[in-house]
Amino acid sequence: MKIDMIINPVVMAGGVGSRLWPLSRAAFPKQYQVLVENDASLTMLQQTFARLNGLSLGTSQLICNQEQRFLAAEQMRGLVGGIEGFGSVEVVLEPMGRNTAPAVVIAALRLQQQGVDHPMLVLSADHAIADEVGFRAAIVKASALANEGYVVTLGIQPTFACTGYGYIECGEAVGGYGDDSAAEQGLMVNNFVEKPDEATAAVYLASNNYLWNSGMFMMRPSVVIEEAQAYCPELLAQCRATVASATLDLDFVRLPEAQFAQCDNISIDYAIMEHTQKAVVVPVNCGWSDVGDLNALYETNVRDEQGNVCHGDTLVNQSRNCFVKSTSRLIAVQGVEGLAIVETKDAVLVAPLAQAQDIKQLVTQLKLQGRDELVHQREVYRPWGSYDSVDSGPNYQVKRITVNPGARLSVQKHKYRAEHWVVVEGVAKVHVDGVDHVLQANDSVYIPKDAVHCLANETKLPLHLVEVQSGSYLGEDDIERLDDVYGRN
Repeated sequence: MKIDMIINPVVMAGGVGSRLWPLSRAAFPKQYQVLVENDASLTMLQQTFARLNGLSLGTSQLICNQEQRFLAAEQMRGLVGGIEGFGSVEVVLEPMGRNTAPAVVIAALRLQQQGVDHPMLVLSADHAIADEVGFRAAIVKASALANEGYVVTLGIQPTFACTGYGYIECGEAVGGYGDDSAAEQGLMVNNFVEKPDEATAAVYLASNNYLWNSGMFMMRPSVVIEEAQAYCPELLAQCRATVASATLDLDFVRLPEAQFAQCDNISIDYAIMEHTQKAVVVPVNCGWSDVGDLNALYETNVRDEQGNVCHGDTLVNQSRNCFVKSTSRLIAVQGVEGLAIVETKDAVLVAPLAQAQDIKQLVTQLKLQGRDELVHQREVYRPWGSYDSVDSGPNYQVKRITVNPGARLSVQKHKYRAEHWVVVEGVAKVHVDGVDHVLQANDSVYIPKDAVHCLANETKLPLHLVEVQSGSYLGEDDIERLDDVYGRN
């Protein structure tokens, strides 16, 4: 089934994924990682766009936190050309989290500004879908209904009595697709139901009249604006003010902080979906998961004969039904069952998979203690590459730095620290207080306190170097940027 209709994807990538800690952090959330194994080793964000391959796509919008703007842009580069029918991507930067309703309304207003009223396909950047063919078939049905003025949601056929998802109560069939049966058509939405208890979820499952609420929607921009005017006019006005003051920053659309902060912090479900009289659901069975916690991640990945999911350097013996992931060292597991064991460079988590939802309690404790592990991985990504803080102590810090081909660090200086750079691999062009240096493997340069300096990789290969910092204060805020090609202050 295929229709010749343009679709405008709107992908929301502003989530943190705290229940996947320590894998997912505020500065490097799950959607930018390869968590669901696939042949192409795509991140979850990249998979979200890649599974639209073959559909007729107009302008896409990627809505993300401004702190991840360069990470998002880098992951989109090169992907666009590999997707059939793909148009351009507009990266919209949120200065803070405001839930899904402002994001959807702002996306509709942006498309309206461009004179576009083709259906919007609203997706989360952190979902997993096993059956992409079935998923695209559901989108085709949904797009036909959306083009008729309906507010369409994709409802997932439940496979068990889940208490972690909201539900959709289905009504009468609507729409028609040739010889399709009523079960294959869209269904009017009778009601959106909050996450139920176990007994209620079992009743929903047995009734065959309830679907999981996936959080995936389709509607024309004009319909979004009409429904927002009817059910959340204050939010619409707030979003209009935000869009009116939006500015272009390099290749990004930057939403103004003052106006965006005034937008109600509310989901699209509460703002529009639970009130609209135009809600229609298209049932789909596509192996969907929101990958909301480590148990969901375990269920989404391929298991071995003992029911284990093992990633990285692992040695598992006489153990069953475990999720074991290593990022930097060997994990040896003996004689356990049903555990999540996750190692990153700066943290280790051990928990029963059955209690994966409760990891949010640990996250709360980390927040109360002000632990940096809540926000950052040891490896920190920057628009020019990344750095890994491999060692530190009183008055010193050692970093391993990677500078991408063609990238450069800002022109900067430090008040409290000196630096010593040693090139490990590649060629570095370095400027220190008016003197230019070209450094190759095993070459080094010393940068005193208050020295104006910068570094560039003008080659087509990555540059790797070791940075040794020494001084009375080594925080990242001891950087005075004098010039920066990435527009950072």
